[in-house]
Amino acid sequence: MKIATFNINGIKARIDTLPRWLDEAQPDVALLQEIKSVDQNFPREVFEERGYNVETHGQKSFNGVAILSKYPLEDVSRGLPGDNDDEQARYIEATVVGDRAIRLCGLYLPNGNPTPGPKYDYKLAWMERLIDRARELLTSEEPFLMAGDYNVIPQDEDAKRPDAWTEDALALPESRAAFRRLLNLGLTEAFRARTQGPGHYSFWDYQAGAWDRNDGIRIDHFLLSPQCADLLRDCQIDASERGRSKPSDHVPVWVDLAA
Repeated sequence: MKIATFNINGIKARIDTLPRWLDEAQPDVALLQEIKSVDQNFPREVFEERGYNVETHGQKSFNGVAILSKYPLEDVSRGLPGDNDDEQARYIEATVVGDRAIRLCGLYLPNGNPTPGPKYDYKLAWMERLIDRARELLTSEEPFLMAGDYNVIPQDEDAKRPDAWTEDALALPESRAAFRRLLNLGLTEAFRARTQGPGHYSFWDYQAGAWDRNDGIRIDHFLLSPQCADLLRDCQIDASERGRSKPSDHVPVWVDLAA
């Protein structure tokens, strides 16, 4: 089963490029972030005609996550547990049923800038809620993955110019420490389980020719439970998508699972 995560930076802006990528890459499941659309305005028919089941958790003009799946989706839930007052659409869960059932957690973690301030406090609190949710899912001993735009640069090697990010919420010690706590629950970072070393990025800013200079960062991640990690066959970044017409500033990342 090929499962991808892709921050599309607006479904209206990507209404041509996203279907093209789906047709070419043929993921069985795509977890989308920043759809920037309320549920009723999401163009689900574009994807349903390609054989995808569509589940969304949208918000007008900002945020928003979705799951596209060629397999049935069961037990869909929207919103990260732990704060009933959180109105930002950043999290969706569902179980995909192929040869076996896998719990999918699609997330768009808060950016957190500027720091210090309430936006960074919200980011760190959101990460603590994500850790709590992962801990809860681990008790089931069933395969699950948490994938999406984490807005965290885990290590210096995940940035072309790490010194440029030292004061940014994406690379502050508290952000990295929270990401490590998530991993230390027993989760596997799929890309690093397959590929080591610098030079691998999933985001390039639109400004200052970042793509042309390969001035990128790696902030889109797959974290796999132990039972899911046992199924991992591959994990790759479709970096070439950033060079296509009308691209998102992110590119797809995907895993291939024996499921």
